[in-house]
Amino acid sequence: MSEKPVDSLDESEAASELKRLAQEIAGHDLRYHAEDAPTISDAAYDALRRRNLAIEQRFPHLVREDSPSRKVGAAVSEKFGKIVHAIPMLSLDNAFADADVIDFVGRIRRFLRLGADAPLAMTAEPKIDGLSLSLRYEAGRLVTAATRGNGQVGEDVTANARTIAEIPN
Repeated sequence: MSEKPVDSLDESEAASELKRLAQEIAGHDLRYHAEDAPTISDAAYDALRRRNLAIEQRFPHLVREDSPSRKVGAAVSEKFGKIVHAIPMLSLDNAFADADVIDFVGRIRRFLRLGADAPLAMTAEPKIDGLSLSLRYEAGRLVTAATRGNGQVGEDVTANARTIAEIPN
């Protein structure tokens, strides 16, 4: 199926496409996070999310309650206890083109109130997909380890984390 360019969508088409994308992305999230059985590549998944975001930016009044852009991570598994994050665990964003990096640097400069000529040093590295973990220590001792989960509530994996030699206990 050939997708119509976002800038060619009318409002009705955009609403239908946002509904389709919300359902498709939710299905991929379930297969990836809960079933550990993804059916598309990370690049294809990222392309779906980028399309969803581009449509929402063009038609902000059509953003759905179940929009993928309103969600971080996935639902917490019932196999583990739950831990509420003191500070929400948000997700990293991807940069696929020079324009994405230029936009990112512009946002950083505005946030830091730096002029266009002010020096700004940063390091970039490839994003490696894997597990995000929040480790909480009290008096130098590991108290809790939690996955990102949905960003607000994560899975309690403290017992698992204690078995990893590279994580100080």
